[in-house]
Amino acid sequence: MAAERFCPQGERSSSTGKRLRGFTSSVRDFLRSKEPHPCLDFRTMNAVSKEKTTHLQVEEDEEDEAAHEDQSLPLRDYLHTSVHDKENSPMMRAVLYGQVCKVYRFQTDDHRWLLVREQMSETPLSLTLPKQLLSVLIHEHTGRCVCFHGNMSSSSAQHQSVITFIFRVQEVKELGDLSPHWDGVRHDVISHCNLLTGCYQEMLDELDKLSASSCFKSSRRKSDKHLQFVPTNLHSQRMEVTGPDSPGVWYEVITFGAPADHHQSFKHGGLKRLLNKHRKQGDGCVYFSREESSRAKRLLAGLAQLQPQVFGLAEELLSISLELDATRLQDALISLTQKTELFAHTLKDELIRNGLLAIHKQDMSSGSHAHSNGLLCDLSANQDVQSSPMLEGVCQWDSEYNEEEWDRAWASVAVSLNYLISIGDRLQGREPCPQEEWSPEASQSPAAPSWQEQLVPPVVTLRDCVREAAAKARASMSFVILQEAMAATVVQGTEQIIKRRHAVFSQALSAAACGFLLKLYGGLEDPLFLQQLHSVGILVQFESLLSTYGEEVGMLEDMEVGVADLSGVTFVVTEARTDRPEDLQPGLRGAWGSLVVEVPLPSETFEALPRELKEGRLIRVHPVLFSIGINQHQSLAERLGDRSPQQRLNQQSGERLRGYCHALTDHLPHLAGLQSLPDLLSSLDHSLGTRKRKNVKVLWSAAGVCRAVNGIRLTSCKSAKDRTSMSVTLEQCMLLLDRHALSREHFSRALDAMRRSRLSWGQVLGCYAQSGFRVCALDLGGPPSGLQQSVALKAPRRHLYPVAFLLVTSHLLVLWLIFSLIILLECDGCRMENVQKNMGCRKFSFSSVQLLAFPKLYWPPEGSFG
Repeated sequence: MAAERFCPQGERSSSTGKRLRGFTSSVRDFLRSKEPHPCLDFRTMNAVSKEKTTHLQVEEDEEDEAAHEDQSLPLRDYLHTSVHDKENSPMMRAVLYGQVCKVYRFQTDDHRWLLVREQMSETPLSLTLPKQLLSVLIHEHTGRCVCFHGNMSSSSAQHQSVITFIFRVQEVKELGDLSPHWDGVRHDVISHCNLLTGCYQEMLDELDKLSASSCFKSSRRKSDKHLQFVPTNLHSQRMEVTGPDSPGVWYEVITFGAPADHHQSFKHGGLKRLLNKHRKQGDGCVYFSREESSRAKRLLAGLAQLQPQVFGLAEELLSISLELDATRLQDALISLTQKTELFAHTLKDELIRNGLLAIHKQDMSSGSHAHSNGLLCDLSANQDVQSSPMLEGVCQWDSEYNEEEWDRAWASVAVSLNYLISIGDRLQGREPCPQEEWSPEASQSPAAPSWQEQLVPPVVTLRDCVREAAAKARASMSFVILQEAMAATVVQGTEQIIKRRHAVFSQALSAAACGFLLKLYGGLEDPLFLQQLHSVGILVQFESLLSTYGEEVGMLEDMEVGVADLSGVTFVVTEARTDRPEDLQPGLRGAWGSLVVEVPLPSETFEALPRELKEGRLIRVHPVLFSIGINQHQSLAERLGDRSPQQRLNQQSGERLRGYCHALTDHLPHLAGLQSLPDLLSSLDHSLGTRKRKNVKVLWSAAGVCRAVNGIRLTSCKSAKDRTSMSVTLEQCMLLLDRHALSREHFSRALDAMRRSRLSWGQVLGCYAQSGFRVCALDLGGPPSGLQQSVALKAPRRHLYPVAFLLVTSHLLVLWLIFSLIILLECDGCRMENVQKNMGCRKFSFSSVQLLAFPKLYWPPEGSFG
């Protein structure tokens, strides 16, 4: 029956009369080779055997042979181009390696045949991006921000470009003397940063010990402490479909274990619950952005420079007044006026007013607070303000802050300066004396006060006003910097919460970046897709199969926050230095909340991009997450637990997805696929509104919308080996059914073929629609340096060939033994290889009782689970 599934009727009757044609190391090169003993690689699951072979002559007429060659050349040429030109390009080798590839042949509605190539690959991004993120987080708190390009190994240190910026710990250290409470806050920030950076540095050192060939993190190691930032079981699942009259079409899905921190476990819930609980405790905090903190730092630097200059020019004015030189006095007065006006202009920044207002809105009157330095502070506002060196400029203000106070303090500088200018003008005879007629002789008489005596009062007043305004501004800016540092560190949560959030984000980022690179490489020749990237951004759609019961609730809470954090990530396309794979790997720069992933492209490819992308236009990320539990735990949640988190999450993601689609329709109304978008969105809305248990149509509808808008598809369950395998193979067969006219009678057979382990070598190879076509079957598991040799055979129906024929030479005897062994081996789908890599066995981790709770389309074939 299995043989009938994959072979045309005419070929089954004629194949028994033909002998073995030959063996090839590629679809085209081996057949055309003139070598007397070409080398052939047989790649099995565990080993590779190499044998010298000779071309075997086929006992057919010359006319049949010529006709056969004419028919098989187009397919062989296409497969050769597809595999060896595109898949072996430097860009693909920089992103994918360790490929496992299977080839199937399925029948269509019109009784023709589809060639389906299924490929599962690992990616070095599983390791390189987490290492880069750790380095960025470390340097954000302790030193320079390093933008890593390409390989993260020590040998590529020369490929690092350094961007310097003021870092958080140094900012709070430079604030000077603070009150006990605010000094405790500063100590909290510094201690928080030091604990995180120490942990991250240890983790980075452990990751540096791993080689490039050990990027894969199996599901059995998902709880390892030093692999928290590395995604679990990350693979690209790709399918190429070639019809009789159409070129190959690629479909990609990124599969990985749900981004979650298994090391810290889920006893107290996931990130969503932990963050909500922590935020309720810190509702009284005032938050400032990183941009406002940077502005405050610049204002502090300006005040630190201008205030001494104003005081120095005032002293110089008093010294010159002793000389009774009107010209020099006028010059000194002009310099003091210009510098004081610049000082006053600096104080006009609205951030100073907002900071002062926030100080008095800060609720510091409830109880006490223990800082990390062991100090227990009574958070009494009056006590703290009056004893605070940082707030010495506001220590005499009332507890009820009047916004006009700062306006008066700022205006007093201008008033005192105008008074000083008037005194100077009067001394130079430009203004009359208020009581009597003034003359130079009178000003020089012994009874009249000296110039210095007349200038001292306005100078002292000016200095007092400048000092008071500067103190208030310094207090405001110090508060802004401290509050931003707290908001970015302590307020975000404990060290465990922050580390958990960074780890979950790292796993989601690695998977999303892999999907983006594959989507970008596949759309480089599509101008509308490239325009979509720089005008609207890219949709990243996560599919979760986690339940809302037990530990998986915490995993889903982790995943929700990690996916949401991706909205702060952008991509940018850059020109690579060389075409080497290590120079084509993505780099990471920026800081938490505004990270930029740099995607290098070869020079020739980069030059063909639109002007906006070549100029560095940022590509925004629009992440959405849809989740439907399908296992027995979800059945318990629907009967005994709570599935509202799943419903809330799907509704919110549906709204964001519709917003992205509307923006895309407004910018690119002629984009291919948008014609069917209203129907797809309507189907999604209907699925979301349907109260149905395990409504997997939500996932199907969301995936359809994602593909219609050129989005990135990612699928996850707990470890991405069982439920994910069922989902991704179902999606592949549904694509064949909807887009490539797969026969409905063969749908279940195709689904079983990609899941089960009962197909022989000949049954998987099959043949193409026209008699005599031979198909390439690949099993690629080698390093990213290139694809391994392929095997092109006419699918045999018998492997026990006459021994007398094979005993002609010893080489043929050895070859017969090896090849018979290969044919007898069962050939599994790619997802069974994934199970083998993770668990060391070739069985999905389902039991018959568990499968009773699964939707029927998610059942594995008999014999493939246990």
